Amino acid sequence: MQVDQLSSVFGALADPTRRAILARLAEGDATVAELSAPFAMSQPAVSKHLKVLEQAGLISRSRRATARLSHLEAEPLREATEWLARYQEYWDESFHRLDELLASLQRDHTDSP
Repeated sequence: MQVDQLSSVFGALADPTRRAILARLAEGDATVAELSAPFAMSQPAVSKHLKVLEQAGLISRSRRATARLSHLEAEPLREATEWLARYQEYWDESFHRLDELLASLQRDHTDSP
């Protein structure tokens, strides 16, 4: 994944409306009207969110008769997850050090007179 696409993916995911749209699309393809239903915003506003998601490669759009369907493209999410996973070892080690510190403090507290 190119850094620019990774930045686009994280930028798209930064908005809660776009995350909600992706969650809905995980259930299946949907029209703009279907995606707009749970939000207090116009269909054109939702279309702007869809454009951001499409530019980030997170969705694709196609026509079915007169309806334009949006489809989840999950591959960029997997690639973003892999990028984030690089930091899992850091956090695991940080939590391990914290656990050791807390255990040491508890031992010191119970050993004091």
